[in-house]
Amino acid sequence: MKRLISLAVSAFILTIIYHKIDFRGLIEVFQNCHPLWMLISLGMVVPLTMLTAWRLQQLMPKKPSSKMTFAEANRLILAASVLNMVLPSKMGDIAKAYFLKQRGHLDGSLSLSLVVFEKACDLLSLLLWCVFGLMFYPQKDFLFWTMTLGVALGLIIGLLLLGSSKFAQIFFRVARTIPVKKIRTTIDKLRLSWFQMQDYFWRDKQQLAKITATSILIWFGHLLQIWFFIFALNAWVPLLTNLALSPLAILAGLLPLTFAGVGTRDAALILFYQPYLNEPTAAALGLLCTSRYLLPAMGGLPFFGQYLKQLTINN
Repeated sequence: MKRLISLAVSAFILTIIYHKIDFRGLIEVFQNCHPLWMLISLGMVVPLTMLTAWRLQQLMPKKPSSKMTFAEANRLILAASVLNMVLPSKMGDIAKAYFLKQRGHLDGSLSLSLVVFEKACDLLSLLLWCVFGLMFYPQKDFLFWTMTLGVALGLIIGLLLLGSSKFAQIFFRVARTIPVKKIRTTIDKLRLSWFQMQDYFWRDKQQLAKITATSILIWFGHLLQIWFFIFALNAWVPLLTNLALSPLAILAGLLPLTFAGVGTRDAALILFYQPYLNEPTAAALGLLCTSRYLLPAMGGLPFFGQYLKQLTINN
């Protein structure tokens, strides 16, 4: 039922967007796009997926039972991309913990801790680039200061959660006061995994620094891909401005309101890029940003079937 509601919300938002913009103008934007930049920007899905798979390899414990090949890491990343298209807030990545456990790489609690750390690094890297871009963003109005304050606060809280056990204890204690039993149960599970994650990853500072640097590089690549999309649409936005605005649109797409972020992400792109892109071009950028999730999901369909088949046999 929730999936049907999210599909309906996405369809409703897209209907409003495409009713307001010049649809023929949208078609013309794609007809007049730059073929080489389009090929380069779409093709960046491949190295970004491979780099993410390499990071997953590096996250695994250094023991024979937990060893994962580069090819298997790629398959797992692509299979999770399939679930990200149908689950809210990229929860398909959390499903990787289940696959890791079922395939015998890690026990259940450590596999969840590993994936939680991976997603924490992703979110903090995205917020870091957003704060960096907002520092140089020229449109310093009330919306700018509100966005800057919100993103900076999120980054600070995230860093404290990742680096301070005392702060994390206070945070989870406060979060547990939410008067919804289902949410409290989820928070309890996350709390146990979070502290195990802190204990595990802070043992090796060199490994932690390598994963952190890789995550920052991966997310620069994602934001660079969106900048190249703009080139492909024969438009122009300064790089630092794109580092500020594209993360905000990505964060809007993570809200568990729509199907795979479709609709909220598109509306955010049209709103935030308004000083630089006309509505048809911004709408075209929204479609290209959706392809960032669709292409890996399509590539992951054969592997996802293999994972499901193996899970069925194991159960």
